[in-house]
Amino acid sequence: MKLLIKKATIINKNAALHLQTKDIYIENGIIAQIADDIDKADVQIIAALNTYVSVGFTDVFADFSDPGYEYKETLATGAAAAIKGGYTTLMLVPNTLPCIENKTGVEYMIHEAKNLPVNIIPIGAVTHKTEGSKLTEMIEMHEVGAGAFSDGWQSVQQAALLLKALQYVKAFDGTIIDLPYDASLTANGFMHEGVTSTQIGLLGIPAIAEEMCVARNIQLCAYANSKLHLTGISTAKSLALIKAAKQNGIQITCSVTPYHLLLTENELANYNTNAKVLNPLRTSADVIALQKALLNGEIDCVSSHHCPQDLDNKKCEFAYAAYGMSTIEHTFNAMASIPNINAETIVNVLSSNANKIFNLKNTDFVEGAKANITVFNLHHESIINANEMVGKSKNTAFDQKTLKGKIIATINNNQQYIA
Repeated sequence: MKLLIKKATIINKNAALHLQTKDIYIENGIIAQIADDIDKADVQIIAALNTYVSVGFTDVFADFSDPGYEYKETLATGAAAAIKGGYTTLMLVPNTLPCIENKTGVEYMIHEAKNLPVNIIPIGAVTHKTEGSKLTEMIEMHEVGAGAFSDGWQSVQQAALLLKALQYVKAFDGTIIDLPYDASLTANGFMHEGVTSTQIGLLGIPAIAEEMCVARNIQLCAYANSKLHLTGISTAKSLALIKAAKQNGIQITCSVTPYHLLLTENELANYNTNAKVLNPLRTSADVIALQKALLNGEIDCVSSHHCPQDLDNKKCEFAYAAYGMSTIEHTFNAMASIPNINAETIVNVLSSNANKIFNLKNTDFVEGAKANITVFNLHHESIINANEMVGKSKNTAFDQKTLKGKIIATINNNQQYIA
């Protein structure tokens, strides 16, 4: 592979080249040269106006359904979707069959992903089968490559169990990831409890179901003096609780999803099952609060919460439809569509912060380093077409919406995607 990227602005705040516009020459998967002007023969050239380049994007919470649910997604199809979306590193939830809950499961996922164009980091389960009853052997999973621990789509409901997990991972400076919701308050609901749910006659999930769990988790994290990442944050009050916790020195970080940043409860007014997600889509006021917090640096990461669902799980009565949305191919586009966002903010929440929080050893943007990079444009505008998605499932509420931004190229593991 010989690739020459012309006149791209480098976004890497910890490097001397930050915000400088350079040519970048990549050969055999290595950044061979960075200079003001590079002239090479017999190379593929990427040259476009308003081009940015950064260390490849990292997703801290995605689901590739493999093993066990390959009819929804596989590691290979998920990787193809991810690299199209600008990602080079993926942390995958353990909600597979069998569950990623032991050393063997972690080793399987790493082995199966070794030739993919993206780096796969398994998230080990906190509890056996993610059922919330018994802790797993997290140290063993950490030793063979688990990057964090979570019950994925299942929030840990027992406070005592979550406290033990937070104390457990301190032995190796690990991090617990939790999707906060109180199951006793969400069990009978299908969407955000509010005006829209009342109008269309669907049982609602109140915001307090999330906010109570956020408050509890913060207290447990403080008591354990451990590290906790809260993902899928969707309400203004949850953000306020997390902000206050950070100011008090508690080791809390958080991530939001692309759909919570742009979409509201109104997406479900016509019973659109592709907009059925957990935590649910909230109010326009919550969307505005999340966008503001993102621009202010109060949100650490944007995680795709990529959750592919086959047609049978979505084309059915709303009450029986599965939660989740396929998002990984256009998470970047959703972010680029937020008013007043800039390239530095996008790279912070899609790359730099995640690598720091989870101690990921992604390469720097320097000559001689492995090419692990994403090339993107913020100004391009396009209509999302679910039928053009390369992932196995097409369940997205962004279908037919106009979003900004374009992934021009993604390079990693000596493989490339070029739009």
